[in-house]
Amino acid sequence: MAGKKKNPNAKYAFIGLIVALVACISTGLVASANVLTGIGMFTLPEETQNIVNIILQVSLVLFVIGLASYAILNPDSIRRFLSGRQARYGSNSLILTLAFVGILFAVNYIVFNNTELLGSPYDFTEDQSNTLAPETLEILEKLDEPVVATYFYSTNTNTAGAEDLLLKFKSNSNGNFSYTLVNSDNDPVAARQAGVTGDAEIVLQKGEFTEIATFASETELARTLIRLIEPEDRSVYFLQGHGEISLEAGGDITYSIVKSTLEAKNYTVSTLNLLTNPLIPEDAKAIIIAGPQKPVSENEVKLLKAYVDNGGNLIVLQNPKFFTEFGDSADPLGDYLNSEWGITYNDDVVIDGANPDNPFAAVSSLYNPEHPVTRELTQNLIVIMPQARSLTISGEKENITQTWLISTSENSWGETADLSDNQTPVFEAETDIPGPLYLAVAAENAATTGRVVVFGNSLFAIDGNFDVYGNGDFFMNSIDWAAQQENLLNLTTRPRTERIFTAPQSAWQFLLLVLIIVVIIPGMIVFFGISTWISRRRRG
Repeated sequence: MAGKKKNPNAKYAFIGLIVALVACISTGLVASANVLTGIGMFTLPEETQNIVNIILQVSLVLFVIGLASYAILNPDSIRRFLSGRQARYGSNSLILTLAFVGILFAVNYIVFNNTELLGSPYDFTEDQSNTLAPETLEILEKLDEPVVATYFYSTNTNTAGAEDLLLKFKSNSNGNFSYTLVNSDNDPVAARQAGVTGDAEIVLQKGEFTEIATFASETELARTLIRLIEPEDRSVYFLQGHGEISLEAGGDITYSIVKSTLEAKNYTVSTLNLLTNPLIPEDAKAIIIAGPQKPVSENEVKLLKAYVDNGGNLIVLQNPKFFTEFGDSADPLGDYLNSEWGITYNDDVVIDGANPDNPFAAVSSLYNPEHPVTRELTQNLIVIMPQARSLTISGEKENITQTWLISTSENSWGETADLSDNQTPVFEAETDIPGPLYLAVAAENAATTGRVVVFGNSLFAIDGNFDVYGNGDFFMNSIDWAAQQENLLNLTTRPRTERIFTAPQSAWQFLLLVLIIVVIIPGMIVFFGISTWISRRRRG
């Protein structure tokens, strides 16, 4: 009987295996680089990252082509492998592995989607990082009617952390807490109607009352829940009578969005004219003086001083004198802020070299990370103040704590020269104020509990600028802080167990680590696997 005719192309089949092996190693290396980039161990320029992605795709294609070529050139070996003892054992192992993974997946799916029925998941972490604080659990137990949370996020926001936090609140609320997610980019009208000014804010609604958590953290969400459970009257007054910015829509320079946003946050917004009625309402949480064109009178300042000395709060937004009708008149309000609070309005106009296209628009290059107003500004969004003046903390005052909030970069200065001749401003070391320059300052009196927030500009919060970067968010945070609307809740802190991987400092150590993890260890596994397969084939 004639022997079975041999396949003349079988001797070339090993080339396909070599191509597949090289492509497999290349895929592993490139995929590892993508993983390391993703976890932040190093960054690649956009062009380089695109090249890496192309190499990854080509490697995967070559891997498939290499295996396919081997199968086409040497089908007998594939047929023997699939019908041999190793294939039977391998298929049994594959079935058992798939069954085990399937069971794990099914159990996790059932638990994750039925937390209300199964109760809170067990927390096996060393520092109990997945368990809410006792104070938060107590607040959730006090919920006597449903609370609906709406998380507003942008397309580029990672919502995983917020969803996890909201799920914990829902699981521990006895069915009285639920949540939904809304993409603000797809539904900006809903975000505006809810009073949302920044990204990743959470609106809580209980009956007809609403409150807004400005960021997704357990402490912020718990404090917001307290405000929702125990609502109180919150009235703020905008001073009128000196050419201040109007609260009504219809003009180019109005605060109608400021008003509607405050009302969405349960503030009662009213106007106050101390020239015609020299009496400050008892329910005033804060008085806001936004962009006066003429100076506030001495009698009004006396009323405001008495109000603040009695625990009241003041927010002042004044523009450079050049853009007002102050002229050479005295400024009793500025004198009061200087003498009583140690905050001085400089007689200048901020020129920002970091913004060459519009040097009269001051950019907040620096934030104070220690103050509640600026500590949690979303993504450190900048604030742009057109036609601003700078502020100086002029000295220490008894019981007074002054804190700068935002500042320009060093590449700026306070122009003190007359700008009426329309000449291009040039820094003069003898007369101008060098940067960085304070654009907003907050202060608090420990004895009286009175607070003030002082801005060197009022135009940054008008309707046309409110949604520009962090302008609206910054102004709303300032009003909340000045009106003393932070709750005194302090959650039980847990010591975090820090586990930090420190990458090797030198380049050769880093490359050696990558070589061992990505090439040597996987290569040894592949080598021993192939060696075992060849030895078994020789033994038949």
